[in-house]
Amino acid sequence: MASMAAGPDHLFNLRNSFYLGAYQAAINNSEIPNLSQEDIVERDCLVHRSYIALGSYQLVINEIDEASATPLQAVKLLAMYLSTPENKESTIASLREWLADPTAGSNATVRLIAGTIFMHEEDYSEALKHTHSGGTMDLHALNVQIFIKMHRSDYAEKQLRVMQQFDEDHTLTQLASAWLNLAVGGSKIQEAYLIFQDFSEKYPMTSLILNSKAVCCMHMGNFEEAETLLLDALNKDAKDPETLANLVVCSIHVGKPSPRYLSQLKLSHPEHVLVKRAASAEDNFERALQSFA
Repeated sequence: MASMAAGPDHLFNLRNSFYLGAYQAAINNSEIPNLSQEDIVERDCLVHRSYIALGSYQLVINEIDEASATPLQAVKLLAMYLSTPENKESTIASLREWLADPTAGSNATVRLIAGTIFMHEEDYSEALKHTHSGGTMDLHALNVQIFIKMHRSDYAEKQLRVMQQFDEDHTLTQLASAWLNLAVGGSKIQEAYLIFQDFSEKYPMTSLILNSKAVCCMHMGNFEEAETLLLDALNKDAKDPETLANLVVCSIHVGKPSPRYLSQLKLSHPEHVLVKRAASAEDNFERALQSFA
């Protein structure tokens, strides 16, 4: 986890790959020599979080055992939470036990995972209870995301300022700045686009960056460019839920709506917000038809 302290950063490239969505690259390049014990735990957390991002939940659950360090146990809880939504109450109960323990509860990774899980639950005040004091770049970046979801861009901007004061060029600072620009909208969309464009020139293109650029394009009304970026992202990962969801929206705007993308999204990610909205719209449509029948 990107701590806010100076010193040589042996995990810089690995962390960067993870932040930019190059999850397989993070896994493939994780054999780094001469790491301290603390760095080894962080390295293992990043690798397992990369596997989670790729949907390999069971691998993470199997590899992290009772003897693993506390941060890794927290990462395992995230894998359990995402892999079996029907058992999420027991996973959240285990998380609360960890948080109640003074030592484990103050661990930055435990706090980050708690914030991530409660954000998924849309329980933002509970998420902030564990993340608001910050202390790492990851926690501040998560705070920015939470405040944006709460439609409190004023608070998100305060978190961003803390990040900028520490390291304006940090990948997470740049990403958080782009997220905030997207949330504010208007002329700020162009600024967000330029940040993602900069990443795409500096680093190998990832689904995450392609999707981010495409969302900016859609906001600016450039749907043809957005479609090109999204099809490129689909070639990289045909099951990525954000790519499929964005393609559903984009294809409508370019005048060629494709039910295939929504069908794929329904099959691979039935819990996705767009799938739920579509189902709700279908129900409303059915009800409307019945009222006329």
